[in-house]
Amino acid sequence: MSGLEALMMLCFGAAWPFSIVRSWKSRSTQGKSLFFLLVLILGYLAGIANKLLYHFDAVLFLYLLNVLMVSADAILWLRNRRYEITNATESFPK
Repeated sequence: MSGLEALMMLCFGAAWPFSIVRSWKSRSTQGKSLFFLLVLILGYLAGIANKLLYHFDAVLFLYLLNVLMVSADAILWLRNRRYEITNATESFPK
């Protein structure tokens, strides 16, 4: 197992719980990009594929945890976008 790779994954992963809580509470997409989240998911999936195909070790579980957290944040982005659209249409006079 690569200790430095594990440290990198732990550092990247440390920020996601705070981001998820912020997304949950704010109900806003402000300051977040769905495209960026999808690029991160793709990157983590590539890391998972590398671990499964070429270099299986325990860091795989950190990749899995991170991709789950980023995916949760992306799902919250979609939920929050729906809230924003609903609230915008409700504020127009009929």
